[in-house]
Amino acid sequence: MEQAVSRPVVPPSTKQAIRNRVAFMEKKTPGYVSVLGILGILVVWEVLSRLGVVSSSYLPGPISIVTAGWGMLLSGEIHQNVLASLYRIASGYAIGVCIGIVVGLLLGFFRWIDAILTPIIYSLYPIPKIALLPLFILWLGIGETPKITIIAVGVFFPVVINTYSGVRNVDPILIKAAVTFGSKPLNVIRKVILPASLPMIFAGLKLSAGYTMLLLISAEMIAADKGVGAMILHYGNMMMTTHLMVGIVILSVWGLLFNRTLGWAERKLLPWK
Repeated sequence: MEQAVSRPVVPPSTKQAIRNRVAFMEKKTPGYVSVLGILGILVVWEVLSRLGVVSSSYLPGPISIVTAGWGMLLSGEIHQNVLASLYRIASGYAIGVCIGIVVGLLLGFFRWIDAILTPIIYSLYPIPKIALLPLFILWLGIGETPKITIIAVGVFFPVVINTYSGVRNVDPILIKAAVTFGSKPLNVIRKVILPASLPMIFAGLKLSAGYTMLLLISAEMIAADKGVGAMILHYGNMMMTTHLMVGIVILSVWGLLFNRTLGWAERKLLPWK
C-alpha cells in the first residue's frame, strides 16, 4: 500500500495575507495621483524659491521658468530649436531602430551571421558613442548627417542586443512546428519569431529612448547652432538660468511623451502582455 502524501496545511491568516498582497499588486493607481504628485513638487519648488531658501540665480521657480518660456515661444526661438531637434531625433531613432531590429532578427535566426557579427557588436557596444562624433564629422562633413548618424548608432546597439536576446529565447517548439508545416525562413521570422520577440524589442526601444536624448543634446552642444542642446549651452554660457531651465523642461516633456507613446504602442501590439 502506498502511503498517502500529506499536504502542508496553510494557516487561514497566511492565505488572507497572500490574497491581500495579490490584490494590492493588481490594484491600479488612479491617474490623478501622478498629477497631484507633480503639482505638489512644483508648489514646494516655487515656495522655496520665493522664500530665498534656494537662490533664483541657481534654481529659478516654476513661474519664472514659464514666463521666460512664454517669451521665448512668442519670439519664435523655441519653435526653431525644437523643430531642429525633433528632426534629428525622429531621423536617428527611426534609422537605428529599423537597422537594429533587422540585424537582431538575423543574428538570432542564422548561426553563421551570429558567429560573424556578434563579437563585433559586443566589442563596439562599450565605446562611448559621443566620442565617435568627431570621426563622423570628419567622414560625413559638417551638417545634419553626423548628428543623425551618432543618434542612430546609439539607438542601434540596445535595440539589436535586445532583439537578439528575444529571438534566442523564443520557444524552439514553435519554430520546429512552423518548419514542419512547410513555412519558409522569411515566414518563420515574420509570423513566429518577430511576434514572440516583441516584448524584448520594446524593452530595447525604451532603453534606447534615453540614449537618444543624451546623444542629441551632446551632439548639439558640440556641433550645432540650432537645437535644444545648443540653446541650453548658449544660455548656460550667458548665466541665464531661467532660459536654460526652459530647455531642460522641454527635454523632460519629451522624455515623458516618448515613454507614454512606447507604452501605448506596446499595449496595442502586445495585448496578451
